Amino acid sequence: MEVKKFSWKRAWKLVRYVIATFFILSIGSVILFRFIPIPVTPLMLMRCGEQLVKGKPLKLQKDWVSMRNISPNMVQAVVASEDNRFPDHIGFDFDAIRKAMRHNEHSKRLRGASTISQQTAKNVFLWPRRSYLRKGIEAYFTLLIEVFWTKERIMEVYLNIVEMGNGVYGVEAASQKYFGKSASNLSQSNAAMLAAILPSPIKRNPAKPSRFLINSQYQIIVAMRQLGPVEL
Repeated sequence: MEVKKFSWKRAWKLVRYVIATFFILSIGSVILFRFIPIPVTPLMLMRCGEQLVKGKPLKLQKDWVSMRNISPNMVQAVVASEDNRFPDHIGFDFDAIRKAMRHNEHSKRLRGASTISQQTAKNVFLWPRRSYLRKGIEAYFTLLIEVFWTKERIMEVYLNIVEMGNGVYGVEAASQKYFGKSASNLSQSNAAMLAAILPSPIKRNPAKPSRFLINSQYQIIVAMRQLGPVEL
């Protein structure tokens, strides 16, 4: 049996093909999702897989709604709590990154500096596990959505796919589950409570808030009032 010799030319051709395919598919998918709802995310699939492995019933509650059906209070709450420079930056808050790096040099409790754009890029296109490779690809997709999507679209996608409980994704499903109302009718207090669970949505329950969660809600309400209306 004849064994083909290794060819650098053939290998380079394969590498170029893989790179070209990646760019075509990534840019194409970003453009496509500019106009259609996101059907499912890698995190949703991972959570479903974890449920199956543990022998638990599948839970996947989500209900896509447009921005006009989401209360401005919810937009204001996540901007105030997660990324108060969201309307103005180009996907990255370099000032927040510098502050986080200085903080992490002297603290065991690491602080992140991901913007809403970065979180959206990660949630839609990538796996949730942290690594330098994932962060690099996340930066690439963040730039793509900042180029091809509007700020309003980024916010719309974020609020429709963000994890908000065990098997609960998006503000409409969360609003119905925890408050018995649609996302369009969320009050300032409701929106602040939902924003307060985002750092740890599996462990925090808006229906039975701890003292810590209530304090976080209060701090977000104060930040919302200082921020004022958010224009996207």
